[in-house]
Amino acid sequence: MKVLVTGSNGQLGREIHKIANKCFNEYVFTSKTVLNDTDTIYLDITDIELIRQVVKNNNIEVIVNCAAYTNVEKAETDVETCELLNVKGAENLAIVAKEYDYLLVHISTDYVFDGRTKCTPYIETDECNPISVYGRTKLEGEKKIQEIGCRYIILRTSWLYTKKGNSFVNKILTLAKTKDEIKVVFDQVGSPTNALEFAIIIDLIINKYKPEFDGIYHYSDEGVCSWYDFASMIIQYSNIGNVKILPCHSNEFDSKVNRPSYSVLDKTKIKDTFGITKIHWTESLKLMLYSN
Repeated sequence: MKVLVTGSNGQLGREIHKIANKCFNEYVFTSKTVLNDTDTIYLDITDIELIRQVVKNNNIEVIVNCAAYTNVEKAETDVETCELLNVKGAENLAIVAKEYDYLLVHISTDYVFDGRTKCTPYIETDECNPISVYGRTKLEGEKKIQEIGCRYIILRTSWLYTKKGNSFVNKILTLAKTKDEIKVVFDQVGSPTNALEFAIIIDLIINKYKPEFDGIYHYSDEGVCSWYDFASMIIQYSNIGNVKILPCHSNEFDSKVNRPSYSVLDKTKIKDTFGITKIHWTESLKLMLYSN
């Protein structure tokens, strides 16, 4: 199948790019920012006519939407742009998917939950109550897709990371080069997600998809940790011996964003439906750090 990927210069899009030549499916990569990439097509998901043109010209059968406004801090003040990308963009892709009878695989987030009303992993049917602009717009994007009625798989994930770019792992590794101590919050708990492993799972889902599988699914690596735990393991696995990770409270940082305190996702549904086997987040992190 020919699969169009939006937002291909983001964390997840880049990892899908890495595995594309090993997949049975043929991937077509698009982005609003094309940086000297001859195989990346320009696409702004807020322009529905351009979406129609790109999917038609490339004989697309599946759309994977990795494009989103993900700067949670900036979203609190840049609300209009955040809504345009996360709501209108998702709506446009769903409309085109409906028109052409394509499958839309849409990436969403644990931020659709408030992270304050549960202390057990969230299942797909739990009530959503976002407490940030980013979370609200991602939830509204989910609702638009469901209302339009295209074939869809919505994948909520959490704490997505890679070794490069604007990821938590890269930030910790960068700080470790110049800092003796790094303060990291211990009162926010969730599950990290290795973006490369997620990319592999998305390809698997496309291959195993049936119309009766339409719906929302939760996906992350197994296990639970705080950001402090996560940072500590990054340093440990990277063999950086002189850096201390110090636990701190969230309110010690000046932030405009209300973040979920507990946003662990229950993966039972996706494992049962698609036969997915997951490994613990520590093993997934180790594999990523030890790879080239």
